[in-house]
Formats: sequence, structure tokens, C-alpha cells
Amino acid sequence: MDSVTPLAVGPGLARPHRWLCAHPRALDTLVAIGVLALILIGAVAGPRMRHQSLGPLFVLLAVLVAGSLIFRRDLPRGVLAFTVALTLVEIVTNDVGPPRTSIVFGVVVALYTAATRTDRPTTWRLGAATAVLLTGAGMLFALNPWYSQENWGLFAWAGLAAATGDAVRSRRAYIAAIEERAVRAERTREEEARRRVAEERLRIARELHDVVAHHIALVNVQAGVASHVMDNRPDQAKEALAHVRQASRSALDELRATVGLLRQYGDPAAPTEPAPGLAVLDQLVDGFVRAGMRVRVRAQPPESLGPLPGSVDLTAYRVVQEALTNVHKHAGPGATAEVRIARVGGAAGSALEVTVEDDGAGTRPEGPEGEPPAPGEETGGGGHGLLGMRERVTALRGSCEAAPLPEGGFRVRVRLPLQPRRGGD
Repeated sequence: MDSVTPLAVGPGLARPHRWLCAHPRALDTLVAIGVLALILIGAVAGPRMRHQSLGPLFVLLAVLVAGSLIFRRDLPRGVLAFTVALTLVEIVTNDVGPPRTSIVFGVVVALYTAATRTDRPTTWRLGAATAVLLTGAGMLFALNPWYSQENWGLFAWAGLAAATGDAVRSRRAYIAAIEERAVRAERTREEEARRRVAEERLRIARELHDVVAHHIALVNVQAGVASHVMDNRPDQAKEALAHVRQASRSALDELRATVGLLRQYGDPAAPTEPAPGLAVLDQLVDGFVRAGMRVRVRAQPPESLGPLPGSVDLTAYRVVQEALTNVHKHAGPGATAEVRIARVGGAAGSALEVTVEDDGAGTRPEGPEGEPPAPGEETGGGGHGLLGMRERVTALRGSCEAAPLPEGGFRVRVRLPLQPRRGGD
């Protein structure tokens, strides 16, 4: 009576059910109309009532009792007291035949509503008080014998309403507790996963630091020895260079083993060709153009950009690759993208600015056929591409902005500082 359980609603009633859940006042109005119909039908359907017409007082009381149920959610105890009072009026003032106890249906709904919104001791106190008042009034003022079934029916209806409301309240509290526990457990799992990721990153960083620091120190020492004895003792210099070679090879092997821990099963093997950069940007753009996407490139000449650090060159390439891949996946192959690459200066020094914009006018691809044929594509679903892009840029102490445009489309803007890191960074 208080709400409709989703499992009890068939597919054909899903839309009315959602509307009633969104408009509880309308649902309460329907409940009030149904209760009024039950009261009037019960008043004339009993074997002792068939030859008695409905009086205007009873009809008025029935309308007031049913109408008050519209406000049962806002004032559950007030509506309960009001319906009990009107039911007592019908029982006490009835002087033509037995009282029409069907008016108790309004009390049943009001007591059920109050029971679902309070604790168990209060529920049983309200139920006991309602049952005693109605049953006592029926035994004292009704024309029927005090032990008649109508009087005991009042007691049974009151007890049933209180018990049903308490059971529904307990079930709701149990479901809410389960949902809260599930949310808390999910939050705990996420926090534990983040903590383990942070610990794993710290462990790998320590291992990388140990490997690099140890072997680079050896290389530095042996290189200094070789430089010192190169002219006077070439044999010792060759031996020192052999140590340098061995130390560097060991460093590379240990770095490869450590970084390999970051790879997942099924990842492609490490490439043997040089890392891509802006020098092969035209090849990257051609791959998207062949897929049907219009791409305009506005980049400064290489001589004006100057020599770029390898990490900046690779990151700029990956940013363009990821941004164009996102345009192809989300805006569609028919979209128009513009790539702008320029060297900018500021108070903090010069930086390489990469901007990729699209107009969002393409047709979004569906299914595997919509995947772009971009070479070396590393992104996956779920927003991991933008996350990886931000991590790359942050590692170089750059800034990354990714947001939709007011006129439609999407913009990715990255600024990569070109100054090398100072000592201690």
C-alpha cells in the first residue's frame, strides 16, 4: 500500500509504475479512492446491512476517512488519530441497526503507514491503543452482543495492520543495511586497490632507483678509470671499458625485468624500432584520413620548433594519436579534426603546445568496424586513454586540458615544458 514493489510489475505496467513512484501524491489518491470503494461496498454487502440504506452521516464519515489518507505520508500519526476518531464517531453515534464497521479500512491503511515509519515499540503501542479503542467502543456502544464477530474483527484488523507495517519496515531496514554494506564494501575494495597500486608503484620505483643508481655509479667510476689510464696503460683502460659494458648490460637487463612487471598478459612485445615522434606525424594522420576522417595539421616548421627532448617528442606524438583516436571513436569517422603544434614562450620558459579539436559532426561508429586503423593504438575503453595521456603529461611537468567545446566537439590542449629538469627533481 505504501509503494509498489518493482518485481510485482509486469512489462506492460512499467511506465505507469514509474510515474506513480515519481508522483506519490497521485498514488495516495488512488489508495484513498480504493479505500472509499471498499468502505461503501462493505457497508452494504454484509448480511445484516442489505435492508438498510446508507445514511448521509456514514457517507460523510467515509469520505473524510478516505480523503485523509492522501496525507498519510506527511502526517502518519495525525491521519491515524483522525481516522480512529471518525471510526469511533460511527460506532458510538450509530442508532439504526448495527454499526457499519467497514469504515475500519481507513484505520487499517493509516495504522500500516504509521507502523512503517516508526520503531517497533511505538508500532505495537499504537496498534494496541487502536485495537483497544475500537474494540472497546464496539463492545460498549454497538447493538450487537459484545462478543460478536464484528467487534473481534476490529481487533483483528488493527493487529494485522500493525504487524504488516512492522514487517515491511523491518524488511526495508534490512535491504537498506545490505545496500549500505555493499556500497561500503565496494568503497573499501576500491581504496584497497588504490593502496596496492600505490605500494606497487613505490616498490617498482625503488627497484628502478636501486638498479639505475648502482649500475650508473659503476659505469661512472669505470669510465673515469678508463679515461685516466687510456694513454699510459691501455690494457687497464680496455679492462675498465669491459666493466662499463658489463655494468650497462646488467643495468639494461634488470630494467627490462623490472619494467616487465608492469606488462599484463597479452600486451604486445616491446618494439624494436625507434620510438615515434613528430617526425612521423604525417604517417599517423594518413592512417586516420584513410579511415574517412578529415584532419587538418597546422604545425610550425621543424627548424622553428628546434630540437625537442626525446620524452617531449614522444609524448606529443602520443597525445595527438590518443586525441585523434578519441575523435574517431566518439565523434565518428566523418568528423573534422584540427591539429595545432607550436612552440610558445612565457614567464616560466618555452614550451611545446599541442592542441587537437574536432567539430563533433561525424557519425559515431558502431561495432568493431568503427575501430581506427591508427598504428600503435594503445587506448581502450572506459576513459583509460585520457587518463594515460594525463599521466604522460604530468610526468613531464606539463599541463593537460580536455573538455567539450561550447559550440560542439571536443578539445585537447597539452603544454609540455622544454626546459630540462634541474638537479634533485
